[in-house]
Amino acid sequence: QVQLAESGGGSVQAGGSLRLSCAYTANPNSRYTNYCLAWFRQVPGKDYGGVSALEGDGRITYADSVKGRFTISKGQNSLYLQMNSLKPEDTAMYYCASTPGWCRDMEAAEYLYWGQGTQVTVSS
Repeated sequence: QVQLAESGGGSVQAGGSLRLSCAYTANPNSRYTNYCLAWFRQVPGKDYGGVSALEGDGRITYADSVKGRFTISKGQNSLYLQMNSLKPEDTAMYYCASTPGWCRDMEAAEYLYWGQGTQVTVSS
């Protein structure tokens, strides 16, 4: 199992920046050695949308809507999402998620472990 906890959300004006963090812990006795780590976002009434994913081999995927503005990175037991040039349409609850193996095209239903979310609000 993997436990995830996000932080770093808040309210900013359009054009501003935020850095989200996700602290994660994995069961040391897990039979899995490779995990995908990803960021999703959700607005009320809509499905989870994949934002960015980091494969165990270092490959990175971004949603088209955030390419060139968001950067995913990884530290010691932490996942980060640097968000620059924020737009009002980036307003959402942001979730850190993980699943064993590969990132599965950021299909939310394929992800087993989720954090509690952190709210990002961008005003115009």
